[in-house]
Amino acid sequence: MRGFVLSFFEENETLNETKFHVYIFFPALRIRIRRTTGDFSQFVRFSDSFAAKKKQTGAYMSQPLLLSIDQGTTSSRAMLFEKDGSTFAVAQREFTQIYPDSGWVEHDPEEIWNSVVTVCQEALAAAESANRKVAAIGITNQRETTVIWDRHTGQPIHNAIVWQDRRTAERCRELQAQGHGDTFTNKTGLLLDAYFSGTKVAWLLDNIEGARARADKGELAFGTMDTFLMWRLTSGRVHATDSTNAGRTLLFNIHENRWDDELCQLLNVPQSLLPEVHDSAADFCTTDKSVLGVELPVAGVAGDQHAASIGQVCFREGMIKSTYGTGCFMMLNTGTTAIPSKNKLLTTIAYRLDGTTTYAIEGSIFVAGAAVQWLRDGLGIIQSAEETQALAESLDNNQGVYLVPAFTGLGAPYWDADARGALFGLTRDSGPSTITRAALESVCYQTVDLLNAMRQDGATIDTVRVDGGMVKNDWLSQYLANVLNIAVERPMQTETTALGAAYLAGLQTGVYDSLDDLTANWQQEHMFSPSMEEAQRNQVMSGWADAVRRTRSAG
Repeated sequence: MRGFVLSFFEENETLNETKFHVYIFFPALRIRIRRTTGDFSQFVRFSDSFAAKKKQTGAYMSQPLLLSIDQGTTSSRAMLFEKDGSTFAVAQREFTQIYPDSGWVEHDPEEIWNSVVTVCQEALAAAESANRKVAAIGITNQRETTVIWDRHTGQPIHNAIVWQDRRTAERCRELQAQGHGDTFTNKTGLLLDAYFSGTKVAWLLDNIEGARARADKGELAFGTMDTFLMWRLTSGRVHATDSTNAGRTLLFNIHENRWDDELCQLLNVPQSLLPEVHDSAADFCTTDKSVLGVELPVAGVAGDQHAASIGQVCFREGMIKSTYGTGCFMMLNTGTTAIPSKNKLLTTIAYRLDGTTTYAIEGSIFVAGAAVQWLRDGLGIIQSAEETQALAESLDNNQGVYLVPAFTGLGAPYWDADARGALFGLTRDSGPSTITRAALESVCYQTVDLLNAMRQDGATIDTVRVDGGMVKNDWLSQYLANVLNIAVERPMQTETTALGAAYLAGLQTGVYDSLDDLTANWQQEHMFSPSMEEAQRNQVMSGWADAVRRTRSAG
């Protein structure tokens, strides 16, 4: 019997920790043996939903697979999806996080590129071994992370500046003081903040020797990671992005769907640097055979949070998803109307299909799973994320202890870059369980802040769909429902970001006929209903509000 071996690293997004897996596939039987960090596990199926499909093997094998490239903040993954949204195979590689100075975060674009090529080759080999056809590629990526490269050689002029990087915060304050804040917000839906790409591009042009002169001559190209990957996948033939990524640069007018002359001038970014902008489902390019060994259409692109919203099939106005990884990002579909927030949330493009733009309101929390990582790496009170549920469950209440995880400032709705993390209410009885529970609760309380801001902006919300590594924790998901006082839905397929990119590619290439096909795929794994008394909810939220008040910077 013919078999196939696939090895990869599995990333825990919450803790940024990795396990090494070796999978031995037997395509004829559609089973695999998995070896993880030394011990053979039991036989497991190729797809989680295999049992329901075992009588449909012939039709199942005839359906094309969709390849999703998920280029994230700490790792790159390639995932193959069945038409029904179930996982066929996955490969993953971590890459290095670079911290050149306080508040600075960089990535090596070459290391990222190599990781993407490796995982794609492994996933494609798995498909070939099973005699399965791959129809198309979708790409989703860490948003705002900025790369500039030479158009002739394809070589980056510097490391990528990551979305978390704060080196341009002072420049943003200068622009704000000059009265340009409303101009940027009115055109882009964003706030003037170092989080976004525009000031990062300007910093590279002004601080890398010769960069601005080369840019003025048209020798350089800028892109977020999706753009850089497509350039490399086509051996430099295509310089493109989609509207969701363009909309996070501070350079793109989301109402007119074009690069904005005034914004480019304010940030001193020449438009010759900028990529062509397409719908999220479009004929972006075809991969060069010399790169992956096969020519495949790249037919779907979206920033990670937008892709997650698509993976959660939040297509109707009023639908909302919240993703919990390193940070937390809540996105509310507002239909074809871009609603300006009065509560420091972001107005953004959810996706653009067939030339029609769907908008969203988004709230961004900088620290969610990163708080759990701090418990492990900073305090050493846990060894893995899986321990947090038992520790939190061991207490009847939070003992009046609150963690405000403002390690890199507070995001929405406060946008306080100078706030710093604080832990309140400690007593002699406080221990690892208390602090762990406070970390988990902080994620839930911050989500309440986002939800309240959205409601103040006019949203009616009675349920939220959640995804990401943290929500595998049942205690956290239930506590989230308790303090939000609404139902929390956890899907069967939790890899919604990668799935969303695959869905876009499938829409463009005819694997799916419409958004209705995607909606039909979504399955609920568990619904968490609120079970906390109102008096208790008011008490814990009052304690959180007081902790935030004491944490915020002066003014």
